[in-house]
Amino acid sequence: MTDTPSPDFELALATHAAGVETTLDKLLSVHLLPGEIARPENLMRAIRHGVLNGGKRLRPFLIIESAALFDAGNEAAMRVAAALECIHCYSLIHDDLPAMDNDDLRRGQPTVHRAFDEATAILAGDSLLTYAFDIIADDATELSASTRLSLVQSLARAAGLGGMAGGQALDLAAEKVKPDEAGIVTLQAMKTGALIRYACEAGAIIGSASIEERERLGEFGSAIGLAFQLADDLLDATSNAITLGKAAGKDADAGKGTLVSLHGIEWTRKQLKGLVDQANEILAPFGERGAMLKHAAEYIAYRTS
Repeated sequence: MTDTPSPDFELALATHAAGVETTLDKLLSVHLLPGEIARPENLMRAIRHGVLNGGKRLRPFLIIESAALFDAGNEAAMRVAAALECIHCYSLIHDDLPAMDNDDLRRGQPTVHRAFDEATAILAGDSLLTYAFDIIADDATELSASTRLSLVQSLARAAGLGGMAGGQALDLAAEKVKPDEAGIVTLQAMKTGALIRYACEAGAIIGSASIEERERLGEFGSAIGLAFQLADDLLDATSNAITLGKAAGKDADAGKGTLVSLHGIEWTRKQLKGLVDQANEILAPFGERGAMLKHAAEYIAYRTS
């Protein structure tokens, strides 16, 4: 167990993040696509504020590295990665709204509804959600039509009512009635884990992997998705707003049930180690090709922000 990421992983994460940032910058420009009438200036400013703000781009990283296991072309993977980041950023913009988590800070900057207004933040999220599917479906994402369809369908299910959006609904309900342990695990698998699982599966879809390989990457995604949420809850309980770049201690303040509040900090740290071991075991058949994803699992579990 280590809380220090390997230099190779840090370089890869930064390199992929820069590539995704460049792709997003182009996609979120004033340039109109066929069929578009106009891109309102204020809305575009709000979208770019919510997306181009220095995030780690971890989910895109997982797509790119999972696709690399199958020697898949980087350009298509990069566009799918950018699409997933649009979904992720839309979810953050909406989660931060007063009607949801009511946050003022995101990645150390004012949240979109604070920097602009609530209505603009809602529309920015709506725009990013729909644009994500446009990006994948576009012929510019140079994959077969059947592959793009599979990516779109899988993303819709990961992001929608049976995935991330449904998980946010459960999270809001948890402020009123604390769920039991099984309920917490389901909530976290939906709200956080679904998109992380998708990121890993998407790489296998892009790479035309076998059903078995796709399922294996999905299992890996589920393991690190749970690790991500456990680490997030641990940070919320033990860190501060300056370190996190967002408010800390919000779960306790809201009275939300988490596995950390249920079992304690030491139990959570042991679970994180177990999830990293599980992730490494899942990746074993890929040999050295899976090294970067193994580093990602450690980074997710032992991150400090």
